[in-house]
Amino acid sequence: MSGNFQQGPRPPAQSFNVGRLLVFLFAVGLLGFIVYRFYFTDSTYTNIPKEVQIKYVPADFKADIDYDNALPILANPVRYSREFDQLMHDFNLSLLNHVANRMNLSDSLKIRVRQEYEKHHPYIEKLMFNDFVAMRDSTSSLYNTWYQNELTGAVEMLNEVASKYTCFLINQILATLIPTEEGKIYVKGQSVDTPCGVALSEGLQPMIARLKERATVQDFTRSKGILQERVEKTIAELGTMEIRDRKGIGTSKQTKVLGVDVSSTEMEMSAISILKVGFKLDKFFEINMNSKTGIVTVTLPEPEILSHEVYPRIDKLDIGWMREIDQTDFNKNMDLLRKEFRREALESDVMDKAKKRAIELMDTMMTPIVKGLSNRYELKVRFKSVTNLPADETGKQAQPDN
Repeated sequence: MSGNFQQGPRPPAQSFNVGRLLVFLFAVGLLGFIVYRFYFTDSTYTNIPKEVQIKYVPADFKADIDYDNALPILANPVRYSREFDQLMHDFNLSLLNHVANRMNLSDSLKIRVRQEYEKHHPYIEKLMFNDFVAMRDSTSSLYNTWYQNELTGAVEMLNEVASKYTCFLINQILATLIPTEEGKIYVKGQSVDTPCGVALSEGLQPMIARLKERATVQDFTRSKGILQERVEKTIAELGTMEIRDRKGIGTSKQTKVLGVDVSSTEMEMSAISILKVGFKLDKFFEINMNSKTGIVTVTLPEPEILSHEVYPRIDKLDIGWMREIDQTDFNKNMDLLRKEFRREALESDVMDKAKKRAIELMDTMMTPIVKGLSNRYELKVRFKSVTNLPADETGKQAQPDN
């Protein structure tokens, strides 16, 4: 038996499998290229020059500073200005050396890192010193000791000042020593940090943390010792301005269990502040007479806060049964009020007013004496910055005004 059978169209399964295979091979090839491109950058196909690529290597951070000696220097930067200079020198070099080790720079480049830093250190240290002194409350040593945060506060100020200049310093020196592509340094690997980030996270933060540990212990010890201290000293001050102010602060804390308030505590505090601004004449006071020009010059230091008295008061205290507020909350709020009084005073024009008042007082007291010498003599008042005080105050010799 025979017959003619017509064969129908062939299923497209084979062509479909070939198409999927081609797509799969293309995807695998593209993925391989991407992996090769980003992880094997020594290839000649990269568009990033090999000489500007950096690969971090493991390195332990080593701080070349004496933590115990650093604390009294930070507490008295003006008195120990030479030591402050050396501390900032060692502090910054520790950060730079760590970044150089992490970037696996050659020994010759590491030597050049130090040499390059020596060029920048004079002005970097001066900027850090001026910023640190400007932030420091020169009248609050007693308050800070009492509230157990004198040295801790100094360490926090160092952290703020160092954070401000670290990235600038790292970038400035590395850009000088390492070839860059349009000012950029390319780093191999995943989730890598910038050289600045390495300095901040692996260098600056550990140093600050260790300083804070020591500062906390010493602050506590000193605050206890103050109960047995009595200090008498001679002063020579010219007070010209007095600011009286009043502020308040409130604190509220709730304790919740399963989202329901079970206890709450409220506290309101207020304080009056009496702040006096003037001149510490025992720091610097000089009178010069120039017979050629007929000018008698009185030189005073820059004005500063001479005294700051704060009288806190509890206006409301409603403590819940779970007692959410303890003595540390009282201390923090009292200290916060004191710092706010000082901040507003420094941000006002009180220092300029103090200078103006000092000129008026010097003119009232000295002009009759000057004119008694000769009618051709005139009185002139100048102010010398804290960085140019005599050697017994700052460790630096005073420089004559231009």
